[in-house]
Amino acid sequence: MEQQLVIFELANEFYGINIAVVESIIKMQAITQLPQSPSYVKGVTNLRGSVLPVIDLRSRFALQPKEDTRQTRIIIVTMGSIKVGVTVDGVSEVLRVSDELIEPLPPMVNSVNSVFLKGIVRLENRLIILLELGKVLDLNDQQVLEALVV
Repeated sequence: MEQQLVIFELANEFYGINIAVVESIIKMQAITQLPQSPSYVKGVTNLRGSVLPVIDLRSRFALQPKEDTRQTRIIIVTMGSIKVGVTVDGVSEVLRVSDELIEPLPPMVNSVNSVFLKGIVRLENRLIILLELGKVLDLNDQQVLEALVV
């Protein structure tokens, strides 16, 4: 079998998510910060008349902050029961990957904090970390985001 993945960059690493959870990819746009929101929530944005929470994946993964650039994108995804925008450093491609190329995570990486990691794709010149975006936020996080847009 094959999977179709959206490949994006974050802190000079490549990540892949299943294209089935991606609604669209847009250029960075105005984001309104909200007081009292979790540190990984960048704010909310207006997308085609709907207010969407926007998550900073760098912050969520405890990576160094970085200023937005012309390559910064917001990937609109379904995460659990809600639609969310996630900011990434850039989107590079959509890639078809054979299931045989997907390797399990090394044992030392498997932990409670890595439940959103599905595996690693090894290509000739790079590694792609596969994410399970629905697990990046736990149920409590999802409820917080739902409350932001109600």
